[in-house]
Amino acid sequence: MARAQGARAQMALAFETVYGTPPASGYRLMPFARTTLGAEQPLLNSELLGYGRDPLAPIKDAVTADGEVVVPIDVEAFGFWLKAAFGAPTTMGTTPKTHTFQSGNWTLPSMAIEVAMPEVPRFAMYAGCVMDQLSWQMNRSGLLTATARLIAQGEAIAATTAAVTPTALGLQRFGHFNGVVKRNGTALGNVVSAEITYANGLDRIETIRNDGKIEGADPGMAALTGRIEVRFADSALVTQAIDGTPCELEFAWSLGANASFTFTAHAVYLPVPRIEIPGPQGIQATFDWQAAKAASPARMCTAVLVNTVTGY
Repeated sequence: MARAQGARAQMALAFETVYGTPPASGYRLMPFARTTLGAEQPLLNSELLGYGRDPLAPIKDAVTADGEVVVPIDVEAFGFWLKAAFGAPTTMGTTPKTHTFQSGNWTLPSMAIEVAMPEVPRFAMYAGCVMDQLSWQMNRSGLLTATARLIAQGEAIAATTAAVTPTALGLQRFGHFNGVVKRNGTALGNVVSAEITYANGLDRIETIRNDGKIEGADPGMAALTGRIEVRFADSALVTQAIDGTPCELEFAWSLGANASFTFTAHAVYLPVPRIEIPGPQGIQATFDWQAAKAASPARMCTAVLVNTVTGY
């Protein structure tokens, strides 16, 4: 009997035309490191009395379908996750193509995601997947990955694939070594680490249905938050925090003219941090920043992905 192994698992993704209806074709094979995407349905204990000490059979509760997917920040496939988080991009250029994603869209696209364990076989199709949160970290070393938190409408299990033969993408990963952090267009020195989290604030529409699925997931107020940890070498950031003025933070990775990813928060506000002296080693300061809608451009953030993909 075959046993499921993560090494053989596959993930296919396609955007839906109608929410909750997986398309018949157009699936892409997505690279991923791990996933918790799934559906669960708890049991409710019986509260009835008068039948002795042994409880009566439990009944089924509501179905919840959601989870996280850890994906590499790469040149091509990451654009699909950016589209899920921000909406369809504006694509310009010939070679390379420049895909510009902007915050503030009122509607978000939904996805059909199939997670396959072919040796069982088990093909789980998650329809109506909407991006709730996208986050990642910057460090000096290690693997550069992002975590996508999804809310799905439901789960359908089959013994054969519904994604047919998904199209494979070229895999070219960005690394921490290729990254840079800029403040108001100038490289920000002494940065030890950085975190970025973009949230769509999804609101589950949990209506009464006989199939256990939700009606949808509507975007609420967006939020862009993060953290930067710096070696305390000057008072520029502390002064900005005290003054309460915003700055522009840019997080960028590049593999050359045809492959780059730039994420810009246009109006970042810094809190006044506690400057501690933990001992004889170097002193560091941590800023838990928040972004807001800027005056120009009139949005909170912009993500620009440069590659040779025709469009998303």
